[in-house]
Amino acid sequence: MRVLVVEDYPPIQRAVAKGLREAGYAVDVTGDGEEGLWYATTNDYDVIVLDLMLPGVDGLAILKRLRSEGRPAHVLILTAKDTVADRVRGLDLGADDYLVKPFALEELLARVRALARRAYCVKNPVVEVGDLKIETATQRVWRGRESVQLTPREYALLEYLAMRAGETVSRTDIWEHVYEFTSEADSNVVDVYIAYLRRKLERPGKPPLIHTVRGRGYSLGDAP
Repeated sequence: MRVLVVEDYPPIQRAVAKGLREAGYAVDVTGDGEEGLWYATTNDYDVIVLDLMLPGVDGLAILKRLRSEGRPAHVLILTAKDTVADRVRGLDLGADDYLVKPFALEELLARVRALARRAYCVKNPVVEVGDLKIETATQRVWRGRESVQLTPREYALLEYLAMRAGETVSRTDIWEHVYEFTSEADSNVVDVYIAYLRRKLERPGKPPLIHTVRGRGYSLGDAP
């Protein structure tokens, strides 16, 4: 999943970005409101973590622009303002959740996970596709009764495919939702990680879970 963090206070910015990356998210970061607006309106994000008090363009102006353009990214507002009027204004402008500073990183991660699931209309924190089970809160994965050990990048790719189980997902979609804006990976990196996942998920006598749809991308679940 891809997350944009727009926060101008360096200690919070670094802590949030580090926590999200360690959790397997692709994270773009800026502390400037104008640059944040550019990021948010140029790329597709699953979740945007948005501070209200920003240089250049404030968070509410960014939020208003996103919603006026019909951008579907779920927005978690961060603010030091803990008044009912501020919360109401943010929610009325289209924010999906609200977190007041100071906050625990664990709570922010839990809220981001919930918003990421909501982006794909998935409410259950345990996602099941056939005999594959994914616990999104702990990032633990099973194939049947066997645990599957994945790297953070492999897990991020699998979770994204699972959120769109049964759909054909293009390489471009995977790139845009699993990799950061500044990534300079090889053009075949998606295919390489798909191969890694296949090897780890395959079990003797069991059908494959990841299918190649020629010329279109990949699908997780029953063969398309």
